[in-house]
Amino acid sequence: MAFKKGGKVSAEFNMSSLTDIIFLLLIFFMLTSGLVSPNAINLKLPSSSSSKAQSSRKPITISLDENGQYQFNGQGTTFAQLAPKLKAAVASDGRNPKEITSILEVHPKVQAQKLVDIVELVIDSGTKMVLATKAHSPETK
Repeated sequence: MAFKKGGKVSAEFNMSSLTDIIFLLLIFFMLTSGLVSPNAINLKLPSSSSSKAQSSRKPITISLDENGQYQFNGQGTTFAQLAPKLKAAVASDGRNPKEITSILEVHPKVQAQKLVDIVELVIDSGTKMVLATKAHSPETK
């Protein structure tokens, strides 16, 4: 009696059912992604249609050099005159004080207490503050 030899096991894999499943998943995710609303932050971007002149947008600059000389917007002054000049500049600007920028240019060799006094003046005025130190120049070494 002759026995049939067992057939070889096929090592091939039928991909048609797998592609059907992937195609159905793709359709499902495409349809559901359109229904999801993202939780995004609603930002109010600034507009460029401003009627105010750009010249009024200049920041207030207060400088203190290593010799203790104060300057307010490029003009020499004393510490006692800084507070009234700062208040007058903020009042004459017409904007909210939080929209006005004050730039402090202080030499690194200045005493810390003088810097703190100027910072307190600017904080009291309610303006935004930027602190910048002047770099050492070769002549001052």
